[in-house]
Amino acid sequence: MLRHIAILSLLISNNNMAIFSSLETLLVSLSLIILIICFKWISFDSKNKKNSPPSPPRLPIIGNFHQLGSSPRESLRDLSNKYGPLMLLHLGSIPTLVVSSAEVAREILKTHDLVFSDRPNLSIPNILFYGSTDIAFSRYGEYWRQLKSIVVLNLLSATRVKSFRQVREEEVGLVVQTLKDSRGSTVDMSALLGSYTSNVLCRVAFGKTYYELGFTDKLKKFVDMLGTFCVGSYLPWLSFIDRLNGLRGRANSISKELDHFLKGVIDTHMNKKTDGQETQDFVDILRDIQKDKTLGFSLNTNTLKAVILDVFVAGSDTIFSSLDWAMSELIKHPRVMKKLQEEVTEIGQGRSMIPEEDLDKMKYVKAVVKEALRLHAPLPLLLAREARDRVNVMGYDVPPRTQLIINAWAIGRDPASWTDPEEFKPERFLNSPVEYKGLHYEFLPFGAGRRGCPGLHFAIVLIELILANLVYKYNFALPNGVKDVDLDMTVANGVTVQRKNPLLVMASPRF
Repeated sequence: MLRHIAILSLLISNNNMAIFSSLETLLVSLSLIILIICFKWISFDSKNKKNSPPSPPRLPIIGNFHQLGSSPRESLRDLSNKYGPLMLLHLGSIPTLVVSSAEVAREILKTHDLVFSDRPNLSIPNILFYGSTDIAFSRYGEYWRQLKSIVVLNLLSATRVKSFRQVREEEVGLVVQTLKDSRGSTVDMSALLGSYTSNVLCRVAFGKTYYELGFTDKLKKFVDMLGTFCVGSYLPWLSFIDRLNGLRGRANSISKELDHFLKGVIDTHMNKKTDGQETQDFVDILRDIQKDKTLGFSLNTNTLKAVILDVFVAGSDTIFSSLDWAMSELIKHPRVMKKLQEEVTEIGQGRSMIPEEDLDKMKYVKAVVKEALRLHAPLPLLLAREARDRVNVMGYDVPPRTQLIINAWAIGRDPASWTDPEEFKPERFLNSPVEYKGLHYEFLPFGAGRRGCPGLHFAIVLIELILANLVYKYNFALPNGVKDVDLDMTVANGVTVQRKNPLLVMASPRF
């Protein structure tokens, strides 16, 4: 393009360019550059329309960004209603497939899962996750395969999840006690559920909570930064803007702050003495793996930190938001609450608490959790993937390095897959084969395929246990005489789908 500009400038010079003032020369040059960019864009657009998926019209430079609006999950669903469940957008200079139906999701996540198993190279995750050396954002390859295998076998196996049962039950007991101490006064249920989630994760990962060091506040800044728009990830030639507006500087500052915290935690674990009886936390386990020279895989300290951050980022906001929405839906639907309380009361048999081993008997608890996750997918747009090779999807040609976004929120509300999709009806999951494991593509709260969330079992136990015990021990009402049906369900905009306003309740003992 620079060569074309030079030639055009020379032609203008030969036609008495000296008659123009310096200002006019600048304006003419800018006009020529804009014309050339538009010409290139039009040529590129027409060339790439051959056998491409349906695509809405786009603007030069920014592409379809202007059509995402304040709620991308809803905007993409609305666009898919017009252009189809597989459509092509251009986010800046990045071609992006958007999937909004179970049929297309099955085609991609089952038939072409390997092709779409890569992650795009994103600036902010690179800064926050030590060069994207974690599981969530690292590129597909031998490194990722070995790291995932180590984490799944050593941190997230069924046996390991069970080993933290005492931690979960103790934290549930603290929440129940807090409600008891409230004596019927108004309680911020959202804050209480957030503390429960954070405390369990801290104790599982670090062996203790870190109130005094403000870890929860640090983590919130970290997650907020992950959801910040980065110009350079979509318009690489304008990446300097991220430096000028201070985005990269803020990301580096947050990264250094958490790195300092994690270094302190790891140093403490290196020096601690154990009697061999206590349950190992995640840092202990990862430190043992670091020392094991027989694995054929080098787990350096930065990778250890990146994996720990994955646990918190993947777990804290998603588990909390799932719990918050489940409680909100139960309070808004007294019929469902009553039916759930009947089940837990029958199984609880007057005991002080429902233990984990009883969760398998609670079919309606499981149905309630699934229905809450269907309506309120914690990550409405699953983490972007990237095509490793050229592939044909549903008859359309998709070139390599095309990004992929799966709208799990839209799929969970698709009338083609669900009867009364906007209604909260847990009964739809009773006697249903639909599970979390990514084999039922109309229900993808944890994704599917190689890049599906490996921590789903850990998350579900956390959610089911506290939900069963809360409704077993207490009745809930809204303060200030607000009727259940009038509960505000406004959604806040962000990476995860969370309530805009906290859930305030009054709890009264059931017995």
